This record gives sequence, structure tokens and C-alpha cells, in this order.
Amino acid sequence: MKKEFLIIIEKGKNNLSAYVPDLPGCIATAETEKKLLKLIEEGIELHIEDMKQRGYKIPTPTTKSAKIEIAA
Repeated sequence: MKKEFLIIIEKGKNNLSAYVPDLPGCIATAETEKKLLKLIEEGIELHIEDMKQRGYKIPTPTTKSAKIEIAA
């Protein structure tokens, strides 16, 4: 069964980082967005594989996102 997880991408001073709110501890950092997306995808797969091996229930993704445009 496929699940779609929201990832949050943040720009730091020297790199980008990403985390998965529905999978605490699942993070990645990289210098480019392309590399970051590859690493976080691999991280999600490894995180879930580890959870399965430990007998943990894989959470159903519940985090959503939205954007609000305001005049600044």
C-alpha cells in the first residue's frame, strides 16, 4: 500500500534541510533541492523499513499544508 508523506523543506545559511512531520526523526540535509529530495525519499523508505522490523505500526499520514497569500 502506498502512502504519501508531506515533507517540509527549509533553507539554512549553507544548505537545505527536510523533515517528515508524520515520521519523527526522519530528516535529511543537502546542498541542492534535487539531492535533498533524493535523500529524504531514501530516508523515508529506510525509516519505514526500520519501523516494520521493530514491529511498529506505520502511521497514516495526517499532516497537510496550505499557503495563504497576504499583502506585505
